[in-house]
Amino acid sequence: MKKTAICGTWHVHAGDYTKSAMKLTEVIGVWEENAERRDAFCKQFDLPAFDSFEDLLASEAEGVIVCSATDAHADQMIRLADAGKHIFTEKVLALTEDDCQRVADAVAKNNVNFVISLIQKSQPGPLTIKQIIDSGELGKINYVRFHNCHSGSCDSWLPAHFYNAKECGGGAMIDLGAHGMYLIDWICGVPQTVKSIFTNACTNEKANALNVDRVEDNAVTIMSYSDGCIAVNETGFVSNCYPMTLEVGGDKGMAIYSGTSVCKRTLATEGKLTDVALCPAVPTPVEQFLTGNILDGFGIEEAKALTHLMVEAYK
Repeated sequence: MKKTAICGTWHVHAGDYTKSAMKLTEVIGVWEENAERRDAFCKQFDLPAFDSFEDLLASEAEGVIVCSATDAHADQMIRLADAGKHIFTEKVLALTEDDCQRVADAVAKNNVNFVISLIQKSQPGPLTIKQIIDSGELGKINYVRFHNCHSGSCDSWLPAHFYNAKECGGGAMIDLGAHGMYLIDWICGVPQTVKSIFTNACTNEKANALNVDRVEDNAVTIMSYSDGCIAVNETGFVSNCYPMTLEVGGDKGMAIYSGTSVCKRTLATEGKLTDVALCPAVPTPVEQFLTGNILDGFGIEEAKALTHLMVEAYK
């Protein structure tokens, strides 16, 4: 891919994706409906702005990185696909399963590439845990737990629009909790039951100033499976110094990734806690998209599965 464009700068990772695109392609323009946000972003990266979404559609960009508000994703991506543009999107794909299917239909009809940013599936820790699971060393998997949190709310560094329920579709679970959902889906598949607890643990001036429906900043979703497995996805915007943790238990042992290391304790290690060498990372989803070397596991079906789990979590 030689030429790309940026569609929306709403998401906090828009800058990171733009840096990646500028290293691997020519970024020919940025479209963002919020003029103040657009001008600041274009100035920061010394990039031209599209005057309208229609100008982006008519541009020479082969691929488009979508970082707009989540509630706008579906309509924008359908129009991008109809214009023959390859699509990379920040998670989640859309807020409803119907909208996900509309995007999937447009992607298939127009034969364009589609990649979603399931970033943890490209990283050494989760890849190592998945390799241990697939080896059979843990036996029958009966428990999975993922914990991922940051201090965006309690330390007030998340942008105010991340608390807008209409634009986001939710709070901590649909945003940061998405990582746990797609990793659990990767390991366990589709759950039989889904139950959640959402709270507000932090008084946040940005959220209160919006005068909109308040989204959760502290969340847990518990899932059960027909084979008896239980999975727990914990997330929040209200914690400091808590490492990302993925732990998996089976009838022959357990493995845990926390921070930067993986260890296991299994029948094969005679019950001794053993450090595990990390698998190498694979190219990130945005790098796969930009180079065209797209791996399995980052496509439209995985995007649809993630939205399905989020819909169930928010019921």
